[in-house]
Amino acid sequence: MFSRLVVAALFGGGLAGLLGGILQRVFVQPVLLLAERYESGALQHFGAAASSRFALDYGALDWVRDGLSLSFSIVIYIGYALILAAAMGMAIQRGHQLTVKKGLIWGVAGFVTFHLAPGFSLPPEVPGVAAGDITSRQIWWFGTVAMTGAGLWLMAFHNGLKIYALAAVLLLLPHAIGAPIPDELAGPVPPEIASLFAARALGLGLLIWVWLGALTAHFMTSEGLTSSPSSS
Repeated sequence: MFSRLVVAALFGGGLAGLLGGILQRVFVQPVLLLAERYESGALQHFGAAASSRFALDYGALDWVRDGLSLSFSIVIYIGYALILAAAMGMAIQRGHQLTVKKGLIWGVAGFVTFHLAPGFSLPPEVPGVAAGDITSRQIWWFGTVAMTGAGLWLMAFHNGLKIYALAAVLLLLPHAIGAPIPDELAGPVPPEIASLFAARALGLGLLIWVWLGALTAHFMTSEGLTSSPSSS
């Protein structure tokens, strides 16, 4: 079963990462390139030399940068697919059937866990915006992902008022604690660019995670991993 999970994750994650890398090149990278121009001082947000035009910087095709970005996207989504496939496998062992349609729901749950829940208090950031300590943010992010994933798992596969109450606590606790915030709420990048980046990053994250869930479920189904032996 382990080898089948790995194969499903490699194919599902690889295809989702390929799609994600292409879409990010079209919709996300131009926003990043524009933010980098503000960060470097080539464009200015305030003062007499402030730029009054809002034009995304699509830039020329850079085989090194774009190739590395695409490769990283494939690798990271293969990693996500391994986590997703492992969770699907655990659900199968508990007697739950897996279909491609259910894979869509798994994808949405993965998006909520890894993107939406952390982004609720710590939105995706472009270079040049004010940000808190990176180590503290990473610790908070990993804690939020772990608690969100655990809370969603409890809600999906357990019943009872106490279980639901515990799940609600896990989902809300990271945000009650609060994400690390910057010391100064100012940066060289206009807020319009930062908000556009956050919106596009979250929007594409949802699309790619739904695609990832469906693909991973498809390949796991193709490998015969649809239900536990006891329920077959």
